[in-house]
Amino acid sequence: MGEIRQLSLEHEVREAFPVMNQLRPHLSEDLFYELFLQMQKEGYTLFANYHNEKIVALAGFAILTNFYDGKHAYLYDLITDSEERSKGYGEELLAFLESFAVQNNCNCVALSSNVNRIDAHRFYEEKMHYEKPSYVFKKRF
Repeated sequence: MGEIRQLSLEHEVREAFPVMNQLRPHLSEDLFYELFLQMQKEGYTLFANYHNEKIVALAGFAILTNFYDGKHAYLYDLITDSEERSKGYGEELLAFLESFAVQNNCNCVALSSNVNRIDAHRFYEEKMHYEKPSYVFKKRF
């Protein structure tokens, strides 16, 4: 299907912005790149699935360790370009991330998803066989 590549050079990351902006519409391109650089220092990795040299899906994650999941891959971002959905690109990219996590001795892939993203929940639970073991709580300042 596609070709999965890690993005790290500035032009590669900026090329991914139009797709990421579909998931994170509050970001400008410059803020996206500025945050990417900070997140990268903290272990964030961004992969893109390319089809015909066009980015069709993105996955951003970090390998973390905590008391309840041990070593795990935490998926911050998974988005398929709106024009490319239901073609298997997101599934292919998430399967790649799962293999990457296994190769790096992770116990699981964990993520948080907005309560309003019903289609995303169906994808994770029904297609990718993820369980929903908890709620995420947040207090903004």
